[in-house]
Amino acid sequence: MNHLKFNYDNALNFVGKQDIFKYQEAIDSHFITIRERTGKGNDFLGWTDLPSSVDDTLINRIEAAASRFREKSEVSVVVGIGGSYLGARAVIEALSPHFNLLKKKAGNPVMLFAGNNISEDYLDELLQVLNEKDYTLTVISKSGTTTEPALAFRLLREHLEKKYGKTEAGKRIIAITDREKGALKQLATEKGYETFVVPDDVGGRYSVLTPVGLLPVAIAGFNIRELLNGAQNMAALSATSSNIDKNPVAAYAAVRNALYVKGKTTEIMVNYEPRLFYFTEWWKQLYGESEGKENKGIFPAGVSNTTDLHSMGQYIQEGRRNLFETVLSVENPKHNLTIPTDEANPDKLNYIAGKRIHEVNHMAELGTTLAHVDGGVPNLKVSIPEVSESTMGELIYFYEMACAVSGYLLGINPFDQPGVEAYKRNMFALLGKPGFEKETEAIRRRL
Repeated sequence: MNHLKFNYDNALNFVGKQDIFKYQEAIDSHFITIRERTGKGNDFLGWTDLPSSVDDTLINRIEAAASRFREKSEVSVVVGIGGSYLGARAVIEALSPHFNLLKKKAGNPVMLFAGNNISEDYLDELLQVLNEKDYTLTVISKSGTTTEPALAFRLLREHLEKKYGKTEAGKRIIAITDREKGALKQLATEKGYETFVVPDDVGGRYSVLTPVGLLPVAIAGFNIRELLNGAQNMAALSATSSNIDKNPVAAYAAVRNALYVKGKTTEIMVNYEPRLFYFTEWWKQLYGESEGKENKGIFPAGVSNTTDLHSMGQYIQEGRRNLFETVLSVENPKHNLTIPTDEANPDKLNYIAGKRIHEVNHMAELGTTLAHVDGGVPNLKVSIPEVSESTMGELIYFYEMACAVSGYLLGINPFDQPGVEAYKRNMFALLGKPGFEKETEAIRRRL
């Protein structure tokens, strides 16, 4: 059963149905291209089958490894960058209590993340925490040589070995990497780390339903079978029809491209639940890295309301009209909290006394949507009944499939990222990496 719903009624003042449905023939073709793996980047379409192709043997291995880590860990650190950590973090943060003190009461390790920046202060303060806590480490890298995670892993591996000794440290590290080659695979073999495989036909930003995402989510104590079931539900729906009227994936891809043609070049994902902040970050990477090439693509941005209504809200209401919003709406919160009555009523809130906090939040969502539509900002809405493993699985597959279809509508390869290498070449040259001598000389002249 699918829980996710997509509604674009609040975009129809800006783009007609004829503009949306003119994409139907192309979308039908792209669904076939994806299913038959004949389009650009077709060697990275393994994610399309993941919800059903992850077999019980692998799930059992992941669950066993996660159980072992939970027994050893007050804290468990995930080392990775981009798609190697954002998907896992998005799911973990969405399903976890908001505050670390409550997280520990649940009996599962607090999940921390490294290798996603090169901040000396961040890494030093992380090591200070780990001095005081029993911890385990999951390192995720296809090659093992990506600068940010490789640097963090070098520091953390040394720390683990000094704290526990090399033998025990080896039992506290799991590597998720290439099946056969690469620096991390070689090191894992030498040290005897347990390993899981990053499939060759799945790119990093589409990898959350592989061990890349499943193992950290399981270590955090969540049900990865339900996560996969939710994704499988959305995959099954997508396989039954590519009709814009029947398939939310097709509708979302068509509407956002129709808006793009009308000059709406920035899409803002809006959430009203703080626990979805990192889901927005995952979505930004998925769409930014997939679509932003050949001087094309919709720029993905994100706001967390109602917080950002007191900052970015002004721009969205009255700034340049190149925006549209996609509201990620949650119908039911996890808890029930009502507003008390105060006889003195100094804050003038008695008019909402007795109402649930969620009702106020929901009215803020509806009121903001109406205001922004009146201000010239088309609004799309993706809604789920609650935040759970199953609904997170649906959301993940929905956005992945829509990203692939939308990228093909733009005429680009949604599965490569050639522009990511530019900063790396400059950084390597500035640091004097062997093999980059010519680039070093050129940059020094330029500077």
